[in-house]
Order: sequence, then C-alpha cells, then structure tokens
Amino acid sequence: MKKISISILALALLGSCKTKNVSESSKESKPLSVKKDKDQDGIPNKLDQCPEIAGPIENNGCPWPDTDGDGLIDKDDACPTVSGPAENNGCPWPDTDGDGILDKDDACPTVPGMPEYNGCPKPKTVTAQEISYSIENVAMTGNTRAKKTRNIPSKPVKQAKAVTDNKVYGKKITTTKGKKGIQQINNTNEEYNSLVENPFELTKNQSVSTFSIDVDNASYSNVRRMINYGSAVDKDAVRVEEMMNYFKYDYPQPENKQPFSINTEYSDSPWNPNHKLLKIGLQGKNVAMENLPNSNIIFLIDVSGSMNESNKLPLLKSSFKVLLDQLRPQDKVGIVVYAGNAGTVLEPISAAEKETIIKALDNLQAGGSTAGGEGIELAYKLAQGNFIKGGNNRVVLATDGDFNVGVSSEKGLETLIEQKRKTGIFLTCLGYGMGNYKDNRLETLADKGNGNYAYIDNLQEANKFLGREFAGSMYAIAKDVKIQIEFNPKFVKSYRLIGYENRKLRNEDFTDDKIDAGELGSGHTVTALYEVIPTGVSSVFLPKENKLKYSSTMNTQNFGDELATIKFRYKKPDGDKSTEITNVVKNSQESIADSSPDYKFVSSVAWFGLVLRDSKLIKEKELNKIEDLAKEGKNKDEEGYRSEFIRLVQSYKAIKK
Repeated sequence: MKKISISILALALLGSCKTKNVSESSKESKPLSVKKDKDQDGIPNKLDQCPEIAGPIENNGCPWPDTDGDGLIDKDDACPTVSGPAENNGCPWPDTDGDGILDKDDACPTVPGMPEYNGCPKPKTVTAQEISYSIENVAMTGNTRAKKTRNIPSKPVKQAKAVTDNKVYGKKITTTKGKKGIQQINNTNEEYNSLVENPFELTKNQSVSTFSIDVDNASYSNVRRMINYGSAVDKDAVRVEEMMNYFKYDYPQPENKQPFSINTEYSDSPWNPNHKLLKIGLQGKNVAMENLPNSNIIFLIDVSGSMNESNKLPLLKSSFKVLLDQLRPQDKVGIVVYAGNAGTVLEPISAAEKETIIKALDNLQAGGSTAGGEGIELAYKLAQGNFIKGGNNRVVLATDGDFNVGVSSEKGLETLIEQKRKTGIFLTCLGYGMGNYKDNRLETLADKGNGNYAYIDNLQEANKFLGREFAGSMYAIAKDVKIQIEFNPKFVKSYRLIGYENRKLRNEDFTDDKIDAGELGSGHTVTALYEVIPTGVSSVFLPKENKLKYSSTMNTQNFGDELATIKFRYKKPDGDKSTEITNVVKNSQESIADSSPDYKFVSSVAWFGLVLRDSKLIKEKELNKIEDLAKEGKNKDEEGYRSEFIRLVQSYKAIKK
C-alpha cells in the first residue's frame, strides 16, 4: 500500500510540471534576419513603411511622431500641431473669456475679469461705489451735466461713421458716434467659442491633413446682421468655412450613382503673394421631391421668456410656416415646446392638416425659464415613437440658445446630443435673435448631433434655408463625410486649411467609422480651401524647420505632376459602413486672372472672413481689393446672394471709416 501511495504522488508531481514539447516550441516565432527586417522591429521590410527606423506595428513600422515638439507623441496629443503641456493633454491652456488669464488660473473662465479678482468681474458693490464717487465729483466740479442713459431699441440703423466695441465684464456694448455724442445701440451678452487659426504645416513633417465637412452657414447670416446693424463684428462669430458655404457654386452633378461630385481648382492666392490656393468642392446629388423619403419631423420650439421679442418667436412662427409649405401629405409634423418645463403641443399628424398645425403655432406664447435639455429629451422621444424606417427622421430645434434650467452647459448638451445621435434621428438647429444669443451651444448641438445649423435673422433667410434650399437642409444623402488630403512635397513646401478649425480630425479618424463627421444634403455644395506655399518660394509664414537625424525626408519615388491625392469617405444616411473615393490633383500654373468665377468669388468670401477675424497669416487686407475680386466672381447670380455679399463688404468699409 505504501508503494502505491508513493507511485500516485510521483505521478501527480510529474503532471503538475509543464513540459515544452517539440510542436509547442516550433510555434514560437523566430526573429527575422537583418536582411528581411533591417530595423529589427518585427515587421518585414516589405511591409515596413520605415524600414530604417524601428517603430510599432500600429503605426506601420514607423516611430510615433511629435509634430509640435512638446514631448507628447501625436497619438497621445489632443493638439498634435500646437505645443502644450502634458497636464492639458498636449494642448495650450485656453483663455476662453479673453481676459489674459488662463482658464486654469481663472476663477471665472467664461466671463472676462481682472487679475486682482482672480479673473472674475469687479464686484457690483465696488462698481457701485466707483459710480457714486464719479457722480459726486461731477456734481462738485459743475463742468459736466448728468444725463440719463437712453436705451435705443434693437433695430437697423443708418450706416455708422465710426464704431467702437467695448467689453464690460462679459457684456458687449456696441456704440455709434453721432453729432450728440455716443449713443448705445445694443447691449449684448452673446457667446461664441473662441477659435485658434489653423497654422501652416511643413509637408515633409506632416503631409496629411484630415477634416470633416461642414454644411452650416449660420456664421454668415449672423455676421451680416452685425454689419447691417452698424456694429463691430466679434471675430469669434466668424467661421470662414460657414461664410464660404453660405453660397452655392457651379459644380456638376455626380455620375455613376455617387452621392456627390468632386471638383478641384488650383490657382494664385489673392491675399499672400506667391502663395497658392487649392479649392475642393463637393456637389450633392439633386433628389427630386417626389423621390425624397417620407418625413417624420418634430418642431422643438423655445417659448421661454427670452424669446419674447419680434425677431425671435414671431419670426420663428413665420419661418416654420415656410417649412410647412414644403412638406407633402405623407410627411408628419409634431410640436414640442419648452420653457420652465417641456411639453407636447401637437402629436405628429399629416402635413396636409396645415390649419391645425398653424393654429398650434399661432397659439404659442413666450414666458418662463429655459429647460432646453428637457425639451430635447421629449422631442427625440416623440420622434422615436413615430420613427419611419428608411425615412427622414429629424428634430428641428428653434431657439436663441439661452438654456438655463437642467442640462444647459455646453459639455452637458454635447453628451446628451451624442447619445441621441445613435437613434438615427437627424438634427437641424435654427438660431434667432440677438443680445443674449448663444451661438456656442447651437453650434455644439449641430456638430455633435448629426445636424446642421442656420441663423435666421429675417424672413428672407427663412425663405432661403427652409424654402429654396429645403431639400438640402432637411434631407441627408450622405453622412459622416470626411476628407483626407496628402500633399506631394515635390510641389508643396507648406500648407494650411482655411477655416474648419473645429472640424479637424486626427489622421487615423479617417478610416474609423465610429468617428462622427458632417452630413451632406440633397443638392448641397460644400467648399474648402487650402493655402499652399509652393516649393522654392520664400515666405514669412513658413514654419521653422527642425533638422532631423534619424527620420528620412527624401522621397525617391516619382509621382509626376501630382500635387496631391484627396480621399473622401462617407456613409449612406442609414448606413454604418463607409465608402471611400479617391481623386488626384495635378500641379498647375493657372493665374487668378484665368481662374473660374467660382474660384474668385469663394476666395473673396474667405478673404473677407480672414480680415474680419484679424488673421495674422495674411499680408493683404485691403477691402477694396476684396470687393473687386467678388465683383469679378459675381457671374450670373440669379438669386442675388453674391450681390448682397458685395454690398456687405461696402457697408463694412463705411463702418471702418
């Protein structure tokens, strides 16, 4: 018995020992020879994009770059082209309110303030004491007579001789100089996200640029409102891509069942001598009204107290009647409103029941606080309950953006709308009013919610966006449209994207179908401009070159006269997988005089936008030259929008005198 026990114990010990047999050892991969893997990073030379330098397989055998030289490699850097500290994920610390105090040190980061109050405005008690002291001084000297401040109603004014724009603790007071001194035109508390202008990139360091399309055009009509009222233009209200995309361009219809055509043109830059511009234009397929899918549209209307002005709720009602005129009997409309709380005013019914819908609109009254987040929740719930498979399911939000109850912060709204995006319901944001207009919130909602965004400053704009451009505004033919361009260093020394600052993507996002991008509507046109510094050209705007020891900067391959290769990715409106299209652009010596009218006009619009933003990357800022170029590009202008732009430049010239 003892022998049996010993035998069992011995067998147990042997079983617990793992032995390596021949078949297991043969499965282990042996290191490749230097001949087959020169840099010994485990990737064969033929598959290694950087065979001389070891790098991870995730980056195709190349080392991760650090474009901005801040010590964080690009894959871990939230701002890979701008140097910033590791504590802020590689981004420079922002100064949201522009008071000179970085947000990390600012106790009131969204309201301009003073260093002695930790970035917050001066306390009201202190201000009151100063005003009281000032009045006493005036009374004592007897040289100045106290005057009552007269509030001028918000209405268009005659062209101003001079304009000043004074910031007072987060509010802007726009004034115009007249014979009787300075009078107040409009006291505003509008909010815009600050943008950092895209810098020039050295092609040899970073030859690839990626961004999402943007069909929003709110910035142009908002800027137009500011100029027409004779006020200064807030540079953060100017998004150059939205100004360019306000206009239609003469691009051909797509062929071969593609959702859009691709159009490029390469010519001289009007604002920087010896620079070039590459214009990229997309033309969405025109879908006939009878072929458009059935619609399930929920009007989400802000009826809070802040909407109780003539250019808000009354204009909003008129706008929705324009939209209603475009809908067919097979389309459904519902109405949700929100103030202190949200509620359903009209369950979805056929658009043929126009009288019932109009009566519901006309009965709306403004009053109360603004629970925008609650309204969004209810509108999406109603849209989901009436969801049309393969149809056009959309929430149309109309507001001044002044949310102040419940979910109201930009971040909170962003999280909420990103969740709603997954429902397959699209979003259109319509902005109204001025004074307390919150552009930043509406832009965030549209960008993150499979949406588009327009600013309705008058009924003519409502007729344009919701009437003439109804199909493009309300029916998506492609979603998550991304553009990636690779420049050939043989012809391009440096480049930068004009506008689209808040639509830029990481290069690896291009093939990632989980990453959200812009939507393209039926018949929509989208245009983008790249400014190029050609090889052999000396420019004050060229970035400083770093001498690299290990990275190869020479490309021995010959691609002929290829200037760039552009790739486009898109999904069908109800799809989850993207399709890719590639287009090659040839180098050209075309002068701006020989360029197309569209090229001249879109260049003039971008130029004007850069001047309004006070761009530090343009030399020529003469408004007369912008006007002349716009006139050269006016072309047929059947709808008169290009002529209106020319008049806008002329009005701005008068304001600046």
